[in-house]
Amino acid sequence: MRSSLGGEMVKASEIRAGFIGCGSHACRNLLPALAFAPVELVATCDLDADRAKQAAKRFGAERSYADYHEMLDAEELDAVFACTSYDDRGRPRYPQIAADCLRAGCHVWIEKPPAASCREIEAMQAAADKAGRHVVVGFKKMFAPANEKAKELAGLEGFGEVSLVTAQYPQAVPTGEQMKRYLDGEPVGAVVSFLDHLCHPVSLLVFLLGMPSTLFYRRSASGAAAVTFTYDSGAVASLALTAGAASNGGMERTMIVGTGGRHVVVENNVRLCLHRSPAHKYGRSPDYFTGAPADVSAVWEPEFSLGQLYNKGLFLLGYYNEINEFARAILESRAPAKGTLEQAGQITRIFEAFAAAPAGEVTPLGAS
Repeated sequence: MRSSLGGEMVKASEIRAGFIGCGSHACRNLLPALAFAPVELVATCDLDADRAKQAAKRFGAERSYADYHEMLDAEELDAVFACTSYDDRGRPRYPQIAADCLRAGCHVWIEKPPAASCREIEAMQAAADKAGRHVVVGFKKMFAPANEKAKELAGLEGFGEVSLVTAQYPQAVPTGEQMKRYLDGEPVGAVVSFLDHLCHPVSLLVFLLGMPSTLFYRRSASGAAAVTFTYDSGAVASLALTAGAASNGGMERTMIVGTGGRHVVVENNVRLCLHRSPAHKYGRSPDYFTGAPADVSAVWEPEFSLGQLYNKGLFLLGYYNEINEFARAILESRAPAKGTLEQAGQITRIFEAFAAAPAGEVTPLGAS
């Protein structure tokens, strides 16, 4: 028995899961979201044994561990969630953790960024194929309800083909020299931050348009940058990396433009607008207030006066959706719909292109 989203007690299957890494992000956003998904949290693990024990007590796990190998040996788990820090070279630890969990017969959910290279993604995919298990990456922008709805609206009849996507995200692009030092093994903070946060806007673009064919960018002296992607479909995407902008005016904005006189805008992850041209003729109509309500702009925006699921960050930002999709895919014996290693390879390929390509040159991206 488990509690449904509406609070009723229902009979429902659950996956038995362990959780590796009980730090701030995990305790604020991921572990709380497990309570709403079909997940039975069996055990927690952290290098700090006291932190693992406290997380187990707080979130309902029966046992805790300081070594995830011990947890994998001792517990009968369907899946493992991992949310860890970087190693001493500034590389994500997930490739090794995922490989160990896959060998133990577990499906694996890992936080982004999944890896520092496409070669590591390919190794994870090979391990997953061998184990007959899936690895899902927490690309929350793919699972945010506003972005899911925006893609749905862009696919409606009358929207036309998507011709342009513009996205805004507050992140700096490192210098070429910083990138080189990182690739040589130095834990350069600016590059670690770039690897960590580039996943957000790029995963959104991959979700909306798929893998781009070329990359071109210009970097300002401060690190802010303008990036252009082209696609085989003929579409173009523009990404503004707005390092230095204020953090309190809505840090993100996405616009999807169609060829049918319509466009969709997502403001700050919470306000979604579908704009349609009203029925009037330029220079000949004395009244702009034309068109039935269903024929002009429409707005979706959650209210924040009531304690509802839809206005909580766990849901607005996509954490619940990504965890629920992972668990449902396991229970339904199917591949996950999003957050796949194929998409992780595409996103990591784009990071590698930034690291390898000089600013101001058009760079073919090729296959992941």
